[in-house]
Amino acid sequence: MKTALVTGANKSIGFEVANQLAQKGIYVYLGSRSLENGVDAVNKLKAEGINNVEAIQLDITNNKSIQNARSIIGRKTQSLDILVNNAGIFGGYPQSAFDATIEQFKATYDANVYGVVRVTQAFIDLLKKSPEPRIVNVSSSQGSITLHSDPTYKYFDFKGVVYLSSKAALNMYTVVLAYELKDTNFKVNAICPGFTKTDFNGHRGTGTVEEAGKRIVKYALLDKNGPTGKFFSEENNPETGEIPW
Repeated sequence: MKTALVTGANKSIGFEVANQLAQKGIYVYLGSRSLENGVDAVNKLKAEGINNVEAIQLDITNNKSIQNARSIIGRKTQSLDILVNNAGIFGGYPQSAFDATIEQFKATYDANVYGVVRVTQAFIDLLKKSPEPRIVNVSSSQGSITLHSDPTYKYFDFKGVVYLSSKAALNMYTVVLAYELKDTNFKVNAICPGFTKTDFNGHRGTGTVEEAGKRIVKYALLDKNGPTGKFFSEENNPETGEIPW
């Protein structure tokens, strides 16, 4: 049975990704900053007859928490097939280039960038033992510098310097990570789930968590001929999905 780790999986998009992966017969570790919330999420899935799930306490901003999660999962499986770096934060307000505080930048980058780096580095050895390892970094089209330089982009006027720049930094990490793994069986991509209605955005989104989950799971399950080192947003490009960095 394949195994997967999804960070921030106790609610919203992360929970739905875990749900869809588990329904496909994959054993899913649901990473949750609060173990209690993670257990509640697992119990919801088990109530629906999905038993190949397990809660793992995982705070992506805490090295000790990450190493503990790595040790626990490492005792349970010899390899990890899928890593979905989903956990992240918006960063609060203000997000103006004039008014955003350094504390906002630090907190947001700690989760959206450094957190992904911490988790990826901690689990890369288990991923390398998989015959078909997949890493999905959940990004946002809002992190596309090309799109945000184009006045015709539908979200052109939705500028938020803290969140947007953190996702742009995550995108570059994805590019470099994919490059360094280009001669292996890894597939590493950045995926925008779309403007999804969740508590992350005050439920102002237009898409559903089910749609968002499908978009992420699609790239978590790529076959050997699938793309790597790419940026995808099916909301912005329904034809091929690929969007510019």
